[in-house]
Amino acid sequence: MKTVVITGASRGIGLATARKFLSEGYIVIGTSTTGKIDIEDPNFKAVKLDISDSQNIKNAALEIEDKVDILINNAGVNEEDWDIVDIDMDVLRKTLEINLFGLIDFTEHMLSKISPNGQVINLSSRLGSFSQEGGNASDNPSYRISKAALNMYTKTLGARLENKGITVSSVHPGWVKTDMGGDDAPKAPEQAAEDIYKLATTEHESGQFWSEGQKYPW
Repeated sequence: MKTVVITGASRGIGLATARKFLSEGYIVIGTSTTGKIDIEDPNFKAVKLDISDSQNIKNAALEIEDKVDILINNAGVNEEDWDIVDIDMDVLRKTLEINLFGLIDFTEHMLSKISPNGQVINLSSRLGSFSQEGGNASDNPSYRISKAALNMYTKTLGARLENKGITVSSVHPGWVKTDMGGDDAPKAPEQAAEDIYKLATTEHESGQFWSEGQKYPW
């Protein structure tokens, strides 16, 4: 059986993605800040991961002893940035710590565990795109900056791992009905999970940005 690690798996897209992979016969390791996730399945394991704590990141990576076929970096925040145009340095630092620095830290600790021909998928957003409508708007600056930087990490990591056959991707899941997306969002978490599953289980070009199976503009 193949193994997938999904960060931020206690709710929303992460929880739906964990359930999708379990339904497809995968061993799933999900992380949350509490170490508790509402899934009862013999093929599921929950791991405590505070993506803003470097020591906890190291501990979580050590706890994951399995060889990993797919790493899905889903954990992220955008709690204090909606409809704001001025940059609040405290919010920017907090957002970068979780959406970028913590994600990179955890990924770097996990690289030695990822199987040849494995995959790393980073949950990004169209708000991190420079060329798409909304990509250069002034609201949500901290979130936009974090996702644009994450996309560059995807490109550089993809180039680093090219010789190992590990595919690295960013993915825009769409506007999804979650705590972050709100109740007005048109897309269910299960739909986003289906898109992520298809991307993770099909051969595709590394170091690219994707949405619903199609390349998305940087």
